[in-house]
This record gives sequence, structure tokens and C-alpha cells, in this order.
Amino acid sequence: MCGIVAAVGSNNIIPLLIDGLKKLEYRGYDSTGVGYLTANHEVAAERSLERVAQLEAQINTKQLAAQVGVAHTRWATHGAPALRNAHPMVSNSKGVSLCLVHNGIIENHDEIRTELLEAGYTFTSETDTEVMTHLIHQYCVSGLDLYEAVYQASKRLKGLYAIAVMRAEEPHHIVGARHGAPLLIGVGERGNYLASDTSALLSETRQVVYLEDGDVVEICLDAYRIRTADGSFVERDVHESELSADAVSLGLYSHYMQKETFEQPEVVANTLQMVSGAQSISPLLFGTQADDVFRNTQNILILACGTSYHAAMVARYWIEEVAHIPVNVEIASEYRYRTSVPLPNTLIITLSQSGETADTIAALQHAKNVHNGLAATTLSICNVPESALIRQSQLRFLTRAGPEIGVASTKAFTTQLSALFVLTLVLAKIKGSLSVAKEEEYLNQLRHLPAAMAQVLLLEPQIIEWAKSFVDKQHALFLGRGIHWPIAMEGALKLKEITYIHAESYAAGELKHGPLALVDERMPVIAIAPNDTLIEKLKSNLQEVRARSGELYIFADRDTFIEPAEGVHVINLPDHAGFLSPILHTLPLQLLAYHTAVARGTDVDKPRNLAKSVTVE
Repeated sequence: MCGIVAAVGSNNIIPLLIDGLKKLEYRGYDSTGVGYLTANHEVAAERSLERVAQLEAQINTKQLAAQVGVAHTRWATHGAPALRNAHPMVSNSKGVSLCLVHNGIIENHDEIRTELLEAGYTFTSETDTEVMTHLIHQYCVSGLDLYEAVYQASKRLKGLYAIAVMRAEEPHHIVGARHGAPLLIGVGERGNYLASDTSALLSETRQVVYLEDGDVVEICLDAYRIRTADGSFVERDVHESELSADAVSLGLYSHYMQKETFEQPEVVANTLQMVSGAQSISPLLFGTQADDVFRNTQNILILACGTSYHAAMVARYWIEEVAHIPVNVEIASEYRYRTSVPLPNTLIITLSQSGETADTIAALQHAKNVHNGLAATTLSICNVPESALIRQSQLRFLTRAGPEIGVASTKAFTTQLSALFVLTLVLAKIKGSLSVAKEEEYLNQLRHLPAAMAQVLLLEPQIIEWAKSFVDKQHALFLGRGIHWPIAMEGALKLKEITYIHAESYAAGELKHGPLALVDERMPVIAIAPNDTLIEKLKSNLQEVRARSGELYIFADRDTFIEPAEGVHVINLPDHAGFLSPILHTLPLQLLAYHTAVARGTDVDKPRNLAKSVTVE
């Protein structure tokens, strides 16, 4: 959610700020803006309720140039999408002029707003951001420089935030701060920068410094300094990002979701690289302490949100059946608000694409507190090596999905599933429930997985034809059984979030307990039909749908012997892939959602009201 880019440069930094905002569009936003210092060292700002391209045209018309500036994409939290609520926020009185951009939520903004109103400040927006801007302004008016003012203000703030702020009276500096929301420094030859993630800065630098919670940073043209929450100054390592400009470009594809869907065989192969060439599975894949931890693990708790939650649901089936360890899966945003019963020797697993998901980070912290003294260990499976989630976990497994720009997750999901299956095998081996023969069989299946995924993607032309039938639909029902029920949940999520078709998913055995009342000739029913032990049960459920004139769209393994008929449409996948079947059945559901969205003309990569990185609760 939201995106920040800020720069102090030797050249005109306006084009860099605009380019950075374009790279951050994937995070989701409903307004955008740029703040800059004029040649006369005055604060100025341009804002727009349209896309970044419109803001760029607006700026180009005025031929703006600056060497110091901040830029922002806003996803509305406090205050509706409106120019008065768009960032940057400005506070200009008593000889002090500030310009600030902010990601996150300030929980005690009402209390501080009341104090500032009593001190004579006026508010033109409904945002918590303006409260923060005036608070820092008040500290500056009292005689503090900007760096000290931000540091002192940070002690007052409760909640999650990343900010970048500049002051007209200190024209060669920008100050940033973070607590719970991502912010990093870009170190360049022509200046220094701040950004929400590395992709925003790739046109200028790949040298980055990751800030920790509580850090306050000051950047200028040729230097920067970092102050921690306790007031001490520190140096943090400079990392060279592995991202390239090509990795975040569309290339020949029409949308990022399409590109990322077709990247899945490659990124799954990358994620499994250390496994595919090995003769056996090793706990060292998860860290040097993993062997001892896994031997002592008696219970597993998985915390995740959205698509990652669906991956966790699949993992529960895998781990309980293969490794025989009980698994509890919790929606991260709900877990810490109920009284749960902690169990000793629990492995707490968190899943996240970005590693900055606020609900998941908070749930991890809560789980640590709840399990304190009960020999619990934390493991994060994530796509970003320097993310907050990874830094807060004892064990880790890094997926290698590369940057995922489309809001609707595709390759992050299948790489998470791949990692979770590897974890299942490691746990099963350590617990003595995986024979040598079975280990070799599963490793061979993993080696073949990328090629099998590539074969499924060849079904795209047939799925495009199906998508035409969904263009005018308002509702859809997804069915699956057993381990494929979470895949039906994921399919429904994809369809609803990018096509705006209302979609629900159910375990097919639940049809008679309510959902069957929805079925008629106007309700398409999408079913996942692998050739597993539940296939005959599923066929009976599908007959129940046809008896109510429901239109069936079935993704079936080749050997299920489900034939097309009136009201029954079938696309055959390759032979049943055993435990890895959920990964293969995910791909056609992604393609169905994508091509339906294209046919309906929705904004595939930036669906309304949604954000890629959910960094607020």
C-alpha cells in the first residue's frame, strides 16, 4: 500500500521521482503527488487523482525541475480519495515550511490533532499524515533542525509509518523514518535516495541500505546518516540488489499478471534449485539450527493472509499426511485478537510475498509472546531476503519468485507451495515417516514440476474461449475436495479481485448444506477434478449441480473420464501429479481469471480498492 520515492541529486530529480512512482504503481493507489524545492528554496507540490502518467503530463506542462524532492502514491485510509487528502502534505507558517509524504497509519492521531488545534494549527484534510506534518513543524518552530524534529516526533507516534520530509530552510537534506512500514536508502553516484522498495530506484542505483524499525535517516547529496530509536548513530551494510530493470519491465506481455503467470515454471525451478540437484533432502535448506528444531517440533502453527493463507491450507494437508505432525492454520489478521491455546514445541511458520505484511508481522510478534517459554521456533517463507519478517524469524526459506508487480498474486503462490512441499519432506524425513524410496520419488516429482507447469500453460487457448462465457456473469461458484479445496478458494479469489465477479468457493461435499440453493442456469460452477481418492465423490457432487441446470466448467486430469456434454465443459490437464497436483491446478484458474478480466476490460494489474503490499492493518 502506498509508495514513497525521495531524492537529493546533482541533476534534475523530477524524472527520477516520476519513474520511481511508475515502478511503485503495483502497490495500489488512488492519488499521487510530487513535492519539491524550487530554485528559490520554496516548497511546492503537484497532486493528482489520476494515474502517475497524468501527474507526469501535468508536471511536464509546467516544465518543473528540482534537485530535492519527495513523491508518493496514496492508498486511502484516513480520508477519501480527494486532492485535499493527497500527499505531499505541507505545513507552512511561522517561518518554517515543510513537505511530507507518509505510508502507514498513525493510531494516536486524534490525540495529537487535539493538541495541535489548541496550539493554533488548522487542518485542511482528514488525514493522519497532516497531523504528523504539523507535529514535526511544531518541533521545528521550537528551534530544532529537521533531523532532530523528526526524531523527537517519532517518539510521540503510535502505529506504523514510513515518511520522507523536507524543509525549505534546510534545502539540501531530506529526512526519513520508519516503524513497521518499509523504507530503504538508495546510494548513488549522483545523489542519495529513499524509497519503499528497490524497484523504484533501479534506473539510478542498485546499492541499497535497509533501515530497521525506529531508524531516522538524513540524506544529502553525497552522504547519509542513520540514528536508531535510542538516539545512537549507526552504520548499516550496503547491499547490492539482485533486481534488474528487466525484471520489472513488461517485455512482450500485455500485463504483469500475464507475465508473472508464465514465469512460474522458471521461478519454481529457481526456488527448487538446491533441491533438484540433490540426492536427498536436507534441513539445512531452512537454516543451520533447523535439524534440531524440526526434531523437537510437535505442533505447527501457520500464520498468513490472503493468497498465502490458501498456500498454508494446502500445506496442512501435506504435512499432516506425509510428516504426521498436527498443523493449525490461522488468518494472521484474526489470530492475535482471540485467546488461543499455546502448545509446547511449536514451529510457528509465517508466509508472505513481501515480508512486510503488517498483519502477518503483528501475528508473528503475538505468537512469540503467547508461546514464550514453550520452546517455540519461528520460520518464515518469503520472497524478500531483507524483509522485516525474515529478520524477525529464526529460520527462513527464501522463495525465488523475483518481483511480483501484479496485485493478484501468481508466482508468489506457487513458489510458496513449492517451498512448503520441501518443508513437508524435510519434516517427514526427520520424523522417520519418509522412506528412501519415497524421498527419491518425491524429489523426481519436484524435478519434473517446472516442465509439467509449462505443459499446463499450453492450455491457454482453450481457457481464452472459456473466458468469453464469463464476461457477462455476475456470480461464480468454485468447487474442490480435499487438498484441492484451498485451490478452489484461490481460484475464486483471483476471479473476484481482478474481474469484480462475485465468486465463492466451497468444499464440494458442502453443496447440500447451503450453496446448492445458488445454482441455476445463470450460475457457472468451476470444479477442480484431479484423479485422486475423492474423484468419485466429486463426480456425484457435479451431478447434483447438473440436476439443477448449473453450467459446469471442469479442470480435470486426463484419466478421470469426465466427458464434455451439454452444460458440461471440460479441459483436461496432464496425468495426475500426486501431491503436487494442487500446484498444476492453480495455473488454469489464474489464466481463467486473467482472460476474463481482459475480456471485461478491467484494470488487471491494479484492481480497484486493492493494494499489493498491505502494510497497514
